[in-house]
Amino acid sequence: MNRHDTTDRRPRTLGRRLRRDRVLLLMTLPALVLVLVFNYVPILGNVVAFQDYDPYVSTNGVTAVLESPWVGLAQFDRVLSDPSFWAAVENTLVFFVLQLLLFFPVPIALALLVHSLLRPRIRAFVQAVLYLPHFFSWVIVITVFQQIFGGAGVIAQTLREHGHEGFDLMTDPGVFKFLVTAEGIWKDAGWGVIVFLAALAAVDQSLYEAAAMDGADRWRRMWHVTLPALRPVIALLLVLRVGDALTVGFEQLLLQRDAVGPGAAEVLDTFVWWTGLRSQDFSYAAAAGLIKGIVGLALVLTANKVAHLMGEQGVYRK
Repeated sequence: MNRHDTTDRRPRTLGRRLRRDRVLLLMTLPALVLVLVFNYVPILGNVVAFQDYDPYVSTNGVTAVLESPWVGLAQFDRVLSDPSFWAAVENTLVFFVLQLLLFFPVPIALALLVHSLLRPRIRAFVQAVLYLPHFFSWVIVITVFQQIFGGAGVIAQTLREHGHEGFDLMTDPGVFKFLVTAEGIWKDAGWGVIVFLAALAAVDQSLYEAAAMDGADRWRRMWHVTLPALRPVIALLLVLRVGDALTVGFEQLLLQRDAVGPGAAEVLDTFVWWTGLRSQDFSYAAAAGLIKGIVGLALVLTANKVAHLMGEQGVYRK
């Protein structure tokens, strides 16, 4: 082996790597500063969860935090003993389970369907149509559903014109959870389709050819080639979805809360807004939000551990 080859393969020290990558590090510095300022510095505000915070003690926010009395875990006791909090937790978990069972498989099925289209132009058109609703705001999405499934919507008016009794699904608490899931599918399924199509594009086509030569039909090729190729992406998105279990669409539910009532639409995010921030009980809201964050972190770590046990990488490696 050449002497120079041995020298070049020595482990690089941290200082040498920093000097080598200094240009790339400088390019990422603005993004790191933005993340630090807007994502991590505000975490320090969670200290008010251990206080009886009064923003009117001082006109300066920092001074108000310093002068507010400490109450220890009293705010957490208030939250955990509040029946409204547990009702919001129950609704949140029901929304999460429904979206996991009904929403999560839809992008996978659509991606497989779009990937099976032979003509690239048709595939691109279908993909664009599916992805378009992702750019709509929740106000537009809810308005579209109101015009279709509301009391004055197209379906209800058509039924009345033909002598049938109309209906209003937008104000029915019994079907509200399924309605929210349907809204989420229509709006965001196209984004998931793009993610899975990107994973399908990386599949080696020779695997399909080898499976076809072995006599595998379309379904067997999908089961033994396509789905195993999607497993890492499915595991990653599933871990992230489980970690986001307690966040089920603040804006979407807040816009429809008055139509069906808090009993059907109250989740943790809207609970924090209405009972904490809206009434200016900031310490109570911070305690509820901190509980949600800790539970969400535990769910991510647990789901990622399960992914490792199944042989997948998950969010991070072992």
